[in-house]
Parts: sequence; C-alpha cells; structure tokens
Amino acid sequence: MPNPAQSDLHVNAPLTNVSVAYIQNSKEFIATRVFPQVPVNKQSDLYWKYSKSDWRRTDVKRRAPSTESPGVGWKLDTASYFAHVYAVHKDIDDQVRANADSNFRVDSDATKFVTNQLLLKRDIDWCSTFFTTGVWSTQKTGVAAAPAANQFLQWNDDASDPINNVNQWIIDYRELTGYKPNKMVIGARVLQELKNHPDIIDRIKYTQRGIVTEDLLATLFGVDEVITAYATSAAGAEINDAATQDAGATYSFIANSKSVLFAYSPSGPSLQTPAAGYTFTWNGYTAGNSQGIRIKNFRMEHIASDRVEGEMTYDMKVVAPDMGIFVSSAVA
Repeated sequence: MPNPAQSDLHVNAPLTNVSVAYIQNSKEFIATRVFPQVPVNKQSDLYWKYSKSDWRRTDVKRRAPSTESPGVGWKLDTASYFAHVYAVHKDIDDQVRANADSNFRVDSDATKFVTNQLLLKRDIDWCSTFFTTGVWSTQKTGVAAAPAANQFLQWNDDASDPINNVNQWIIDYRELTGYKPNKMVIGARVLQELKNHPDIIDRIKYTQRGIVTEDLLATLFGVDEVITAYATSAAGAEINDAATQDAGATYSFIANSKSVLFAYSPSGPSLQTPAAGYTFTWNGYTAGNSQGIRIKNFRMEHIASDRVEGEMTYDMKVVAPDMGIFVSSAVA
C-alpha cells in the first residue's frame, strides 16, 4: 500500500493549517561545496594527472655560445572515473491525490522528498570518500594528553593551541605541495569547541561583534572558507506505524562531528590546476544538468499512480592525496 495513505492526507478540520515536515535546508549538504564538479559527456573515461615533481624542479643552466638550451617537459599519467547512476521514486496514488486536502501539494511534496533522498545519499558517499581516515597523505589525531608524532592536544582543552597547530600544518602542506589549503571542513562539535576556545575568543574580542563565526575562523586559520557539516541522517528499521518508527530511530550527523579536513580546491576544474578531489557528473545522461540530477514525473497506469522519480550520477575521486590533511578526534 502506498505511503502516505489516504488517512494521512485527509485531516480533521482543526488540523488543516498544521503540517510538519523535517526537510533539511539544501545548504546543509556539503558534497558540492568543497570540491569542484566536473560535468562529463561519457559515463566513464580517463583524466590526466601531471607529475608534481617536474613542476618543482628547474633544469635551467648557464648557456655557452653556440650551444643548445636544456630541453624540459613533464610526465603525464592517467586515472579513470565511472559515474554510477543512483535513483529513487515516490508514487502518488490517484485515490490519495483525489482525497488530499488543498494544503497538501502532493507533486511538490513528492519532488522535495525524492530530492532530499538524493542529497542525503550524495553527502553520505562524500563523507565516506573524503571525510575519513586512510584517504589523505597527511593525518593528524587529537589526544587528551601527551601528544606524540602527528598528534596534538584536543581543542576542547583550554591548554590546547588550535591556531598554532593549524599554522604548522599549513606550513608543512605548502612545503609538500607548493599550495596552501583554501577549504576547511569541520564537524559540528569541532565548531562548538572552537567558538568557546579562550585563545580564539581573545583574538577576536575586539572585532565588531566579538562573536566567533565561520568567516572569522577562516581568517584566523588562513583559509578562504570554513564549511561546517551539519546535515543529519536517521538509522533504524522501517515500520508501518510512523510513531513507532520515529521512536526507534537514531539520528546523527552524516560527517564525523569531531573531525576536520583541510584541502585545496580550485573554483572549477581546469587543466594544470591541482585539486584534492573531484566529483564527476555524467551530464550526458542527465540532459546537461551539471549537478548530475534529473527529476522525472510520469504515469504508472497499471498501479493508477503518478511517479516522481529522481536520478543522480557521480563518481567521487581523490585526485591528489597529498592535497588534503585529515584531522580525527579534534575534540573529545
């Protein structure tokens, strides 16, 4: 039986002006905010990877009369992508549509629901691809006491030094890559602790409002943008009764709320410009949509319903592992 049922959309008169939906703001999803999307015409193909060391050495020599100059060049390698297609649908039964009160916009609601499903899936995959350990060349771990190599005192401790920690990591990053990270992705609980850290409060106490914001943190840490990962997801068994299902569900941030990622990300994909990661979207399939998303509405006569179907294509790739720093357990 399709959900919602007729009784879910036909409500008693006192409730006709009340409708509650937990629809997340699309700005909370970070998958398209960190790394560039690369629209591609084919589902799979190759992309070029340039040798980093060739661009960090010089073969220039003093030239004697009547001699040739040294010849130089760079080495190329290739890597591949494969943009998988993901899909989900919501059916709108004719009986449900006919019985729905006017305040329920069944087509619009179904479209929002399907879109939310797609965005959740994409952020979950983004976090499992990029926002995790074992991916980036540089990893740091916060500890409660006595930090050793590649460790630091967790930032919830007032004796910790997050500004100096990050400054040192960025110096090491620049030495390794020739660039500096311009994006800082932080978990929600990391932001909470940084907002209350005495060193940071002391640095910004004479600013106009004296309030720690993401923009102020970006300035303090020397990056272009701080992005906080707020999107959440639910886990638990699906049960026909909504109240029972909600009571048994658990909710958590999609991204690890105690982690941080520093990365270099250009404003858009281009040749000879490094990027920590890319998301390849097959716009040749989704009719030119650079987001790799397509929403369709079509008739399912054999079940007397209209179907709202969403499709999404992507392949998320770590392009340059040395262009990222992943920080785990930044706070306790």
